[in-house]
Amino acid sequence: MMTKKISKLLIITLIAVFMLGTNLSVSADSGASDTSSINEKLGPPIVVYGAQLSDNQRAEVKNLLNVKDQDQVDEYDVSGQDAVKYINGSPNSNMYSSAKITRQEAGNGLTINIVTPDNITEVTKEMYANALLTAGVENATVDVASPVKVSGHSALTGIYKAYDVEGEQLDKERMELANDELDVATQLANKEGMNQEKVSQLLTDIKKTIAEQNPATKEEVEQIVQEQMDKLEITLSDKDRQLLIDLIDKMRDLNINFDQVKNQLDDITSAIKDKADELGLDEGFWEKVGNFFRELFEAISNFFKGLFS
Repeated sequence: MMTKKISKLLIITLIAVFMLGTNLSVSADSGASDTSSINEKLGPPIVVYGAQLSDNQRAEVKNLLNVKDQDQVDEYDVSGQDAVKYINGSPNSNMYSSAKITRQEAGNGLTINIVTPDNITEVTKEMYANALLTAGVENATVDVASPVKVSGHSALTGIYKAYDVEGEQLDKERMELANDELDVATQLANKEGMNQEKVSQLLTDIKKTIAEQNPATKEEVEQIVQEQMDKLEITLSDKDRQLLIDLIDKMRDLNINFDQVKNQLDDITSAIKDKADELGLDEGFWEKVGNFFRELFEAISNFFKGLFS
């Protein structure tokens, strides 16, 4: 019986490991994606460098972003003037954080790599993913790097510029809203009792609920925000809560379809279930997936107890 249970849990483990390598929308911090092969259909990767980088820093960023041959990428600079153009930012913005964008086939989703996590101090990969989906960026691998400690905001402007100069213009209102979202996210993450992970989870859950309920009024938006805050046991001041409500209501006004966000999360669960079905496992097996870690550690614990009893 113990052998049978461990075998079944081992199958769950293999499925989970398989999924970690296939369809997660936000990857772990790691090295930049490979640029050694050009996709003739989608075009070469686009690299956007912060305008304040010195020559030595620019060379360092090229190495960090795995740019080995300049002929195999399209390169641009992002400056304060671009911040004005794309997000109504300041022309005096100092741009250091840089990004490489590799376009992917439809259905691949959005993958974020922060190559220098110690130097991107305020924006997490989940925040980038949420903001880019708000702006309308989908199906791409995005690598972010900086040779010095920065907040990480300028990389978002660089990504917008990359799409613009390549002829894939994004909606300006959505880009500005995405930048507002990043500002709100970083502000809330610094509040007492909050952190970057809580903020990212809250924003994601709110968007999923918006995709499901399609609120028609600001009052309905307010209700969704409060419900998700209660669910995650998050308490905000009236001012910060209103800041979040106003942000989400702007998303409602722009009729942004967040089904893509919901689908990227739901696809992981569906794919695991499909894989279990392919293996011909019994109906009760799928329920065990939800308790995967608890059952796995219980089985291991009981196994070793049996060895020494």
